[in-house]
Amino acid sequence: MHNQHREKLFSLFDDNQNGVVFIQGAETMYRYDTDYEFPFRQESNFWYLTGVNEAECSLVLDLKKEEYHLFVPERDAQYAVWHGYVKTKEQYLEEYQPDHLHYRNDILKVLNELKPETVYCIDDEQAEFVEDLNRGFNVETEALVDALTYCRVLKTDWELDQLREACRVNDLAYLEVMKSIKPGMYEYEMKAIFNKVQIENGLMQDAYNGIFASGVNASILHYVVNNSMIKDGDLFLMDSGFECNGYASDYTRTFPANGKYTDVQKGIYNSVLAGMDKVLDSIKPGVKMEDLHLLAARTMMEGLKDMGIVKGSIDDMMEENIFALFFPHGLGHFLGLDTHDVGGYPKGVDRIERPGIKFLRARRELLPGMVVTIEPGIYFVPAVLKPAIADPEKNRFLNTEKVESLLGFGGVRIEDDIIVTDNGIENMTNVPKKAEEVEILMKG
Repeated sequence: MHNQHREKLFSLFDDNQNGVVFIQGAETMYRYDTDYEFPFRQESNFWYLTGVNEAECSLVLDLKKEEYHLFVPERDAQYAVWHGYVKTKEQYLEEYQPDHLHYRNDILKVLNELKPETVYCIDDEQAEFVEDLNRGFNVETEALVDALTYCRVLKTDWELDQLREACRVNDLAYLEVMKSIKPGMYEYEMKAIFNKVQIENGLMQDAYNGIFASGVNASILHYVVNNSMIKDGDLFLMDSGFECNGYASDYTRTFPANGKYTDVQKGIYNSVLAGMDKVLDSIKPGVKMEDLHLLAARTMMEGLKDMGIVKGSIDDMMEENIFALFFPHGLGHFLGLDTHDVGGYPKGVDRIERPGIKFLRARRELLPGMVVTIEPGIYFVPAVLKPAIADPEKNRFLNTEKVESLLGFGGVRIEDDIIVTDNGIENMTNVPKKAEEVEILMKG
């Protein structure tokens, strides 16, 4: 399967070009100056091209011959004593199937034999490594990044299967947490339940530092302390996922700790859900992410207006960016070997300098084979809303009494993982999100 990724990359370079691609894989990382090893996770571009999730490896792709050289560390007996089994060259060849296998200390020897006119690297640090080997090499650091980004944005069938499996297990973990939560438990207990299901299903690597936020903590977009007691009447916002062979899942659900939404909670929740549903119904090839963002924002503002939290013309609210007071982040992002995957901003495309939408992580037309998250939300953040209440230009759109009463509310976010297809979408997330279905699940 990874040979398909290399073929994709080879196809983007000129035929018979006398150049090579050089990428170093990740090194083992330690905590400060100790011997405590962080769990190893391969650098995503290297993993994409090789399938190698082992430390201290490198690759060279010969663009002229379209051949793959893999460089591996030469381990000794002491490594076996402390870290485990040492693979033979034959085992590396069988597992990863490079055209040529070398030990890592032969990188310079191989490059000298290939005599490339250009060595394409992914960053300045790796370019400096090549130049330090031989100052005669001509290195280039832009073309490879652009080419890899292009390749990784459009997923192969194998990649989509890894994402589906990550989502299948994520479904199980979310359902278990939603059935287990009770007031008086702690946020970290929810994380423990979630992680247990992932690991029981063979997924060992979290895709990002998960958010397990109760009550007012849910208004913090990247809350990761996860140590508060969950109170009766709290909403619980959970945003977490694990990886399958490097490919991430990334969901969010917001549900009542006691199993029953209050009228206010349900009103705000349904405003977010309406935004989500409108967007999912609108996704098709050619649609722009920024247009979807504004569609979600408008729909959610309509919900808040129906609840009497905001007032005035929806058109005026959109024009004056009032939506960003409640929806301060982007609608979604690309998903793949990284949770915030590459390709969100093609070369030459800039961020929109407008509140809220400037944090959109993807601004481009969607195409079949792209994978995105869709994650609208409404939050009551005192640091944002108190200045707005004091600002006459913004305050005229706010029902001050209702907004102030909600400053301890927290927030609601709903997030699904979506494959863009020729005709619309495949939604890989299979966790209830209608309020009534959530309550039925939690009731057992």
